[in-house]
Amino acid sequence: MLVLLLSTAPVLSESSAASDNPEQVIEQLQSSLLQVMREGEKLGYEGRYKFLEPVIDQSHDIDLIIKTILGATYWSQLDKTQQDLIVSTFRQLSIATYASRFTQYEGEQFKIIEQRTLPRDQTLVRSQLTKSDGGKVNFDYVLHQAEGHWQIANILFDGVSDLAIKRGEYRAILQRDGFAALIELLKEKITLAQQQN
Repeated sequence: MLVLLLSTAPVLSESSAASDNPEQVIEQLQSSLLQVMREGEKLGYEGRYKFLEPVIDQSHDIDLIIKTILGATYWSQLDKTQQDLIVSTFRQLSIATYASRFTQYEGEQFKIIEQRTLPRDQTLVRSQLTKSDGGKVNFDYVLHQAEGHWQIANILFDGVSDLAIKRGEYRAILQRDGFAALIELLKEKITLAQQQN
């Protein structure tokens, strides 16, 4: 079943990505999330992780997100090995978070509300998740163009910036305890995500 799912996942190819608009990127991401939720229990955590890995890689600008979280000053203080390590660890955490949260389908539906242009060549795509109990969660995606295709640079959940939350948390640890402690924290979060399933 996993092989079938992976082959049918709505993953962007390099050629199609260049012509996709921001709304299409979000629609494909959310379609993938619903698909993995429908097969969630059958796939298990590892199956969901493998299914979502290429989807997140193509829809999220992981490099930009972690650089923005740390800020130019902290980022420039890291050597190449440290930069590569935090990018790869943050990438694992991002995928693990999706794999641990989108676990089962109970009739949830995503709906694109609007798309509008933002300053600095960015675009906002507003979306809404209707839960099985009728409750709604608002997702605002900020996208920019990277190497010819649109990718997510930030996500706001009901108006709260995920990037801003992580910025405060990660920078405080860097300042207080150093780089190694931040990597350890991210690894602990990855382990916690795995254990929730």
